[in-house]
Amino acid sequence: MEETLQKILEEYRKNEGNIVTILQDIEKTFGYIPEEAVTWFSKKLDIPASRFFGVATFYSQFHLKPRGRNIITVCRGTACHVKGSERLINRLFIELDITDNEDTTSDQKFTVEKVNCIGACGIAPVAVVNHEVHGKMSLDKMMKEVRKLKKSE
Repeated sequence: MEETLQKILEEYRKNEGNIVTILQDIEKTFGYIPEEAVTWFSKKLDIPASRFFGVATFYSQFHLKPRGRNIITVCRGTACHVKGSERLINRLFIELDITDNEDTTSDQKFTVEKVNCIGACGIAPVAVVNHEVHGKMSLDKMMKEVRKLKKSE
């Protein structure tokens, strides 16, 4: 891990980066922000770890826990909510056996994210499955996508 972090540090210094760029590089490399990486950068740059965590928890693009290989994001905005997004979310949690207060399966294959708005109200309810937008999502369509992903695992 240290070798990887050293490369990120060199890039940071070369391009006069900031905390956000460091966190983006860590997230891109590891898929989340490991606490050890924050501690390492905190010591190397003499920046309190709390500053890194403050930025990481402010922006939704950063994740402090490992995420699944397949990311399913479901919109909970008004239009999507009215059209049944909560049923989709509830069914995903049951189908994928994700326990309360978690968002990732124990085998790290799936993460279900709930977001406030995707910005595609005209095709509500909307789910994004591994960066592919699916509008007018129904329970049947959602389960078909999940089965397809499970099969490819």
